[in-house]
Amino acid sequence: MPKVIYITPAGERHEVEVETGYSIMEGAINNNVEGIVAECGGACACATCHSYVDDAWLGKLPKMDDMEDSMLDAAFERKNNSRLTCQIEMNDDLDGIVIHVADNDY
Repeated sequence: MPKVIYITPAGERHEVEVETGYSIMEGAINNNVEGIVAECGGACACATCHSYVDDAWLGKLPKMDDMEDSMLDAAFERKNNSRLTCQIEMNDDLDGIVIHVADNDY
């Protein structure tokens, strides 16, 4: 099973297996990773699963759609590598992806 490495805002590292087909947000929720609030449950209707994807992985992700881009406009401290983790589906090509969780407790 592919792994995701989550780095919380406090600097804690969580390396967890996330089943293929699940979102990176679901992987965080299922493994109690702090900082991924996911108020909308993954419907791309908030921005509380906002995270920063490690630059080495950005090119391996599907292009952001307009809805995600619009929701990220509401995120605190949006950056060039900002993504909503509910919109990234885990697959074997993403094994080892590093996700820096944003401060979503605002």
